[in-house]
Amino acid sequence: MGKETFYTLSNGVKIPAVGFGTYKAADGKSAEVISTAIEVGYRCLDTASFYETEEYVAEAVEKSGIPREEFFITSKLWKTELGYQNAKDAFERTMERLRMDYLDLYLIHWPLPSPDYEDWKKLDIETWRALEELYEEGRIRAIGLSNFLPHHIENLLENCKIKPMTDQLEFHPGYSQEAAVNYCKEHGMLVQAWSPIGRRRVIEEPLITSLAEKYGVSPAKICLAYAVQKGVMPLPKASTAERMKENLDLFSFELEKEDVYRLATMPQAGWSGEHPDRETVRP
Repeated sequence: MGKETFYTLSNGVKIPAVGFGTYKAADGKSAEVISTAIEVGYRCLDTASFYETEEYVAEAVEKSGIPREEFFITSKLWKTELGYQNAKDAFERTMERLRMDYLDLYLIHWPLPSPDYEDWKKLDIETWRALEELYEEGRIRAIGLSNFLPHHIENLLENCKIKPMTDQLEFHPGYSQEAAVNYCKEHGMLVQAWSPIGRRRVIEEPLITSLAEKYGVSPAKICLAYAVQKGVMPLPKASTAERMKENLDLFSFELEKEDVYRLATMPQAGWSGEHPDRETVRP
């Protein structure tokens, strides 16, 4: 497989097999990192209102001179933007910042405004209805979720006209979320991995370092290959062109089945501390 490999969403829309995560990619208040990602070859850019990188994505895309239709742009509405009218308003703000007339994928970033929010089911249904309408109007090519677990998704499936097409989850060796990933696959949803490389704790795991040595690649590439072989689309972040290139080149080797099993059953490591039903834990 080459880097031009695509996944096909349930509605037939194609999405590049690797995306570039833009969280903290513009901490220097510039589009430079995102521009470098485009130069290296990324065409799938993942942003969100919460990331405060939408304007920098717009700037980098415009500066590249590459036609808009060659990009796949994803954004998300934040916890404070849940609700029918809130979602509609959030989408308009996102489009103003992106300076684009359509979005490839729009997601609900989290299923609850806070872990103790009791009426989240109604709120999610209303929010999803807004996304369905924007989709039907042709303003978004695909709609989906982020950080939704099976019990959150069930609520939508029981009350929706259009099924979610994707779900972004924290996913990496040591935190594979098998139950959620399998549920999404059973319901025709592409799983996208945020934090696919985990944290330092993951890439320093003896199993990861020994496999990196075995295959002659970096520990990060072991993590990304694991996602790909589990049918999960990775959204790696990087700040240097060298690492961006390395993360984009995922298909030059394949993990043996036994090694995939070993990674899938690794003790928990590198969890971010984020969970939709719990207060954030600072690891």
